[in-house]
Amino acid sequence: MFWSSALFLGLVQLAFGTPLLSKRWDESRVKHSWREIPRGWELHGAAPADYVFDMRIGLKQDKIDKLISALYEVSDPNHDKYGQHLSKEDVAELASPHRHSVSLVESWLSAHGFDRSAAQRSYAGDWVTLRVSVAQAERMLGTKYQVFRHGMTGEYVVRTMNYSLPEVLLPHVDVVAPTTYFGTVRAMKSTSFLQPNIKVPSDAAVAKQLADLASPATIPASCNTVITPDCLHALYNTTGYVPTATDKNSLGIAGYLEQYANRADLQLFLQQFRSDAVNATFETVKVNGGGDDQSKPGAEANLDIQYAIAMSYPTPNIYYSTGGSPPFNPDGATQNNTNEPYLDWLNFMLGQDKIPQTLTTSYGDDEQTVPFDYASKVCDMFAQLGARGSTVLFSSGDYGSGAGDCLSNDGKNTTRFQPSFPASCPYVTAVGATFRVDPEVAINWSGGGFSDYFSRPDYQSAQVDAYLNTTLKDAQSGMYNASGRGYPDIAASGSGFQIVYNGTTHSIGGTSASAPTVAGIISLLNDYRLSQNKSSLGFLNPFIYSNGTAGFKDIFFGSSIGCGDIGGFPTAVGWDPVTGLGTPNFGLLKDLI
Repeated sequence: MFWSSALFLGLVQLAFGTPLLSKRWDESRVKHSWREIPRGWELHGAAPADYVFDMRIGLKQDKIDKLISALYEVSDPNHDKYGQHLSKEDVAELASPHRHSVSLVESWLSAHGFDRSAAQRSYAGDWVTLRVSVAQAERMLGTKYQVFRHGMTGEYVVRTMNYSLPEVLLPHVDVVAPTTYFGTVRAMKSTSFLQPNIKVPSDAAVAKQLADLASPATIPASCNTVITPDCLHALYNTTGYVPTATDKNSLGIAGYLEQYANRADLQLFLQQFRSDAVNATFETVKVNGGGDDQSKPGAEANLDIQYAIAMSYPTPNIYYSTGGSPPFNPDGATQNNTNEPYLDWLNFMLGQDKIPQTLTTSYGDDEQTVPFDYASKVCDMFAQLGARGSTVLFSSGDYGSGAGDCLSNDGKNTTRFQPSFPASCPYVTAVGATFRVDPEVAINWSGGGFSDYFSRPDYQSAQVDAYLNTTLKDAQSGMYNASGRGYPDIAASGSGFQIVYNGTTHSIGGTSASAPTVAGIISLLNDYRLSQNKSSLGFLNPFIYSNGTAGFKDIFFGSSIGCGDIGGFPTAVGWDPVTGLGTPNFGLLKDLI
């Protein structure tokens, strides 16, 4: 229950009967504001006062530092607590807000006339969600909501350019949404793209490739341009490993609005490219009204599920179809707003008793378009998943060091490389892309760089410092944050992937291909550990930057592009912001875990 009756009555009496309390809600300060409308969006008009949406209030977590410390302890292979992951209840305890924060927020909501039954809480109590109208939200946040249109997608959203909170609440509230984060499911960058220029091979050519791969000889030259599951098994040394801990292990894929993984396409794909897995399937879990329309297959969703299953079979795969209500319709009577990415999925996952040991997502935004408070809150939620024993993977993006002109949105219009979020979050493992097989080469659009929000974590400081001091030196000076978290962490093949989409075979590329490939390999490693009665790997980065480095093939050919003619970063021996530590060798990694 949101409030006890006694507390509720007492707070209402205080709120409406004490002038001093009323006054303190009036003393507000700006929590976040934009100097200009985020790029890609344009003002359409004022939001209707009676438009209704779900307001989410993220309370400050009282013990978040202890949670992060615990995350590193259970993730460091050289720590006594390595592998002793936290329970759902343990994580919730460390992620919960202080009771004083809860009391203040409840008092504030009471002062604005909200009944105790009007709000819902996340499992840890750090998120409070309530249904509000634009008029109510404007009074609470001292702002004006407006309708904005995304130029590329045509989507309309209700957002604000700034918002304020009572000064007394600022130390207790991390973020309120939706406010100044303009990201939506449709506006996010899916990190994949069809490649019609890469010719789909004939059935005879596929058969020859599979026959060549069945021999112990080198990987056939055809894998230089056309990637199939067998190419990946050979390239990353997973051939011959059969998972056995299928009753304990699972792999999860986060999918979003209108991207549905198609079962008929999966069967056609397996028949053509992994015949031993024919009739394999996956579970679809619908989150917040997510769908499973089998008449509307999604290329992104099909890529994710087809290669996750092909790499991890017979490990159970789960596709999380995260929905949301329809987008705002400025000319109609729609009274719901598209939900913001990640929040609904993350809160759902953290409320589950059991979660997959490996999770992969193939979407992202320019970091600068995500308000810092919002990004920090979401990043900490990924840390909670890691603390519970899940490896969280994100594709690093398909724009090299940054897309377009790379102008800053701070009003100064400075040209700077544009890191991608959530790949820049230090508690996820970001996956870049390569192509070719002998040798593997960094693909020039592989996303990577240095976060402007998150400082460099200790686990990667030695490798990243070595790159900056030895390889980059003074090159690209001023274009990036030299003290920021470097990404990607690792890489895998990302071009020429053969998928079945709407009954037809297509070539597709992007770090969206690399991420599920790596997810399948990590899932096999988790299977091996679980079969040995060990824990799952969990948050991967402290391991791969220490004991696990020898399990990756260093990629030191190629460089990234980005920001028009400015270019990006070169690869190097060791870590680099194009391919990270390199591509995985399952056999070597299995011996290291």
